[in-house]
This record gives sequence, C-alpha cells and structure tokens, in this order.
Amino acid sequence: MMVYKPFSSSYSSFSPFFPLQIKSKSFQMFTTHHHTPPFLYLKNHLTFPLINHHYHPSPCCSLHLSTNNTSDSTSFAVSYLINTFNFSPKLASKLCSTYNICFQTAQNPDLVLNFFRNNGFSETQLRYIIPKTPWLLSCNLSLRVIPKFEFFLSKGASESDIVNLVSKNPMVLAPSLENHIVPTYELLYRFMQSDEETINLVIRKSYLLSSHLVSYNIKMFVDIGVRDSTILKLLEGKCSWLFKKNGMPKMVEELKNSGFHPSKTTFVMALLARENKPAWKEKVDLYKKWGWSDEDVEEAFKKRPLCMMVSINKINSVMNFWVNQLGWDARALTKAPLVLSSSLEKRITPRAHVVQFLLENGLQKESASLTYPFVVSEKFFRDAYLKRFKEESSNLLKLYEEKLSLAYTTDKNGMR
Repeated sequence: MMVYKPFSSSYSSFSPFFPLQIKSKSFQMFTTHHHTPPFLYLKNHLTFPLINHHYHPSPCCSLHLSTNNTSDSTSFAVSYLINTFNFSPKLASKLCSTYNICFQTAQNPDLVLNFFRNNGFSETQLRYIIPKTPWLLSCNLSLRVIPKFEFFLSKGASESDIVNLVSKNPMVLAPSLENHIVPTYELLYRFMQSDEETINLVIRKSYLLSSHLVSYNIKMFVDIGVRDSTILKLLEGKCSWLFKKNGMPKMVEELKNSGFHPSKTTFVMALLARENKPAWKEKVDLYKKWGWSDEDVEEAFKKRPLCMMVSINKINSVMNFWVNQLGWDARALTKAPLVLSSSLEKRITPRAHVVQFLLENGLQKESASLTYPFVVSEKFFRDAYLKRFKEESSNLLKLYEEKLSLAYTTDKNGMR
C-alpha cells in the first residue's frame, strides 16, 4: 500500500492560511474508476487523494516504459498527452521539449488530473489548462497546488470561483504561495478592503496574481505618492494592465522630470499616454502634420495628457473642422487641448458657429481667445455668448439650438 500525505511537513509553514479541518461527518470515501486511487471528498471544500491501494496505470496510457532513461520518459509523456487529451503528436512533443516534461508512469499525472476533475474542472477546461501549465502533470500536488486552493478557500472563494480563476489563467498556480501569491493578495486587499471584493477582482483580472511585476509596480506607485483612491480606480477599471508593464520606473522618472506630480490624477493619465511608444509617436507626427511643433506637443501634453490618448480619427476630425472649415490656427489648440477631447458634434460645432457669428458681426474682438468659449461650462457659455448680446440673442440662441438639435438628432438616429 502506498500512502499519499496531502499535507507534508513542508506545508506546515502555510498553517496560518487555515488548512482544512477534517471531521468525521463532513466527508465520505468514494472511487471514480477501478484504476484511480480513493479520494477524500470534503463537502464544499477540496477533494484530494488520500490513500492509494494497488494503483494501476490508466488503460489509455498503459505503456510499459519504466526505465530511468530520459528519452523513454519523454516518449511516455508524449504518448500520455496524445492518448489522454487527443493532442496532436506535434503539440505533445513541443510541450514536453519546451517545458522539459518527462515521467515514466501514468501514476502522478493521473493523480493530478483526478484531483482537478473531482474539484469541478471539466475535460474541456483541462485541455486548456495543461498546454499552458504542463508541469502540473509531474508536480507534487500537496506542495504546488493544494496549499493554493486552500488559501483561496480560506479567503471565501467557492469551488466554482477557483475553477473559474484557474481555467481563465492557469498560470496563477505557478508562483510561490508564500513568496508571491499571499503578499500580492494582501497588497490588493489594501485597496479592495474585503476578501469578497479582492477575490472578485482576481477572478476578473487573474494576471494581477500571476504577474511578478504587479506587486512591484503597485508598491512603487504607493512609494512615490500616488493616491490609494487612484490606484483603486486603476485596479477596478480598464487600465489595470498598467501594473504588469515592464520598464515602469523609467517612465515614472521621465514624467516626474517633466513636472507631473504623482499625487495628481494627471500623472496616471500621462503614464497611460506615454507607455504606448508607437501610438505616442504616431500622434506626435500627426499633430506636427497639422502645424504643431515638438514644443507645442509637449505644452499641450502637460496641460491635458488626454490629448495624446484621443484617437487618430478624432484628432483629424477636430483639426479638419478647426483649420479647413473655420479657417482658424491649429496652434491655438495647444493653449486649450481640452477641446480635442470634446465632442465635435455636441460642443465644438455648435459653439464654433456662435463664435464665428460674433466675429463676423464685430461682437467679439479679433484678439480674444478662440479656445476659451469651448472650455467653459454650458451655463457660462449661454450667459456670456448668447444672452449677453440682447439685440442678437434670439438669433444666436436659434443658431446654437439648431446645431445642438442636429447633433442630438443624428446621434439618436444612429447615423454617426
């Protein structure tokens, strides 16, 4: 009789993470097939191998290769992958050579696969997981996998949560529990403030637990003074990928030297704009095509980093309207780059027609700021540019409302 100890002595270091307590009424013994070892079923918790009586290899892999020869072991592993998962010989060979996978019997891989099956993983999910992490087939479950499942359970994750997490990103099982997963989880908990929210976050964005850059970059953000509320917004929003980016310290230094303060929200916006170097260069070249200089780009970026995150089409549309239709200087927008991220149909066009009317009728000085009317609030614009000129107010209001109505009608009818 061969005994498998689910909790080896080396696991004792993980005892603070609530190892499962086995009580006589909370489990039952069962077997799945005659060739699989008995499993311990713990309701609402883990299922894992406990004792193996007279283990027999899987019939699908009953190759009698059991020598110490590495090539024979690799050959067995290749055959196992082909027969168990219906992988092509090419894929099976590539996985074994790339990840140095070799084993001489089906005993351990069967043990691993049955563990996953009995904890809710489907065959389809296993066919996805194994090519991503083939090392699982030859790993020691009690050292590499079970402690991680237990940790997630101790934090309130359900069996289906764990299945979802691992199926989406099998690499969450790769890092060390003690040296990576636990510290990273605790760091994320600092911002999420509850286990439920933290578990939900890592299920949605599993790379936060698997990437070794995440905790490093988050700690750097904290150290340089980025607000917790800003980090939280990044984690919960669409830009959490920023934390797994390489070369972050260099970008941070460049922005600080450019005058961006980490405690301001503009710092993160600037970081998001800077990190994509090809997109940055493309937009710099586009602005220069419309008459800006490198200094103009830098000035506008410092005032409104979002101007470097506006799409190419949007920049061209605004510039074309501003320069070609209105006949105004493109460089005026460097003073108020906010205009570039404003709605062309709902703000820029209606207000531009009003400003144009005022200029043509001598109601606004030629030296007055062209951009100011586009950055003020709606109430201020109506008071200062529509109602202020009593004799023309009705014409101005009619002109403005017509352009606004056209924009909203077009939007509603789905023509844009």
